[in-house]
Amino acid sequence: MAFKVMGVTAGRKDSNCEILTKEALLVCQEQGAEVSMINLKDYDLLDCTGCTACTMGMSMGKHTGCSLDNKDDKKKIMEVLLDQDAVIFSAPTYALMPSSLFLKFMHRNLAYETAFLTKIGAIKPRDRIGALIAVGGSTRSWQSMALECMQASTFSNSFKIVDMYMATMVPAPAQVLLHEEKLARAREIGANIMKSLNTPAAEREWLGEPDAGWCPNCHSNCLCLGEPQWRGLQYPIECAVCGAGGDLVKTDDGKWKFVIAANGLERDRTSEEGRGVHCDEIADTQGGFFMDPQKRATVAEKLEKYKKIQFPGI
Repeated sequence: MAFKVMGVTAGRKDSNCEILTKEALLVCQEQGAEVSMINLKDYDLLDCTGCTACTMGMSMGKHTGCSLDNKDDKKKIMEVLLDQDAVIFSAPTYALMPSSLFLKFMHRNLAYETAFLTKIGAIKPRDRIGALIAVGGSTRSWQSMALECMQASTFSNSFKIVDMYMATMVPAPAQVLLHEEKLARAREIGANIMKSLNTPAAEREWLGEPDAGWCPNCHSNCLCLGEPQWRGLQYPIECAVCGAGGDLVKTDDGKWKFVIAANGLERDRTSEEGRGVHCDEIADTQGGFFMDPQKRATVAEKLEKYKKIQFPGI
């Protein structure tokens, strides 16, 4: 059976994101994959309401789904997307980050969190790979969180990101067509997707630029000072994307590198095991509130003050 590869884009029609995604998909198709592509602009997508019904249910061992399942196209898309062997995600960059449309769609993925659903026995584990394409009109300095945000949004569905590419300096519609090297890089993504799919899941590795990013685990460029996590775990330095913990070490040539600690992948967000710990954290913190009548009563009593405060709007 042919591998299924899907493109999911949030860019303008017939423009840079679509063009680069299509270049990558053409390579997959040429190598025998069954390909498909959607543009999120064609679908009705609602914002997450923050009702927490999905996480409350999963923390109690129940698969409740999303409260918006029958109100927009998210579930219809996810039923197809989660049946893919690989997905190539692309999005334009607005003010350092991927577009709000892309984030709106991906932030609803918590209801489909494979680590949580696997943990409660609602679904069986499945290996998926992915690749990311960010497109913007400036250099990386004005796209600094685009790929990082995109990768963070793929964790929930257990996509192992094997390649990612940032197309810079292409602000105009379809301007990428003036840059053969950018089209070639997109085709390389397609080739890497197929190379990874033809590799046993346990042996799949990063296939993008070898030295991409500070983090050797997820290849992000985003590190932060470590702070105490749930139940006290702490590292001097953390990857803000995958959560790898470690410290900065000066190399013999005077440069700095991020070295992951021996237990630094204990809560690796790219793994179902690492995110499974977060399910326990939600059960503890959220359940500690909803399962305690006294706490709920106290909040309800104090909330009345704020309900009565009304300030003028626009």
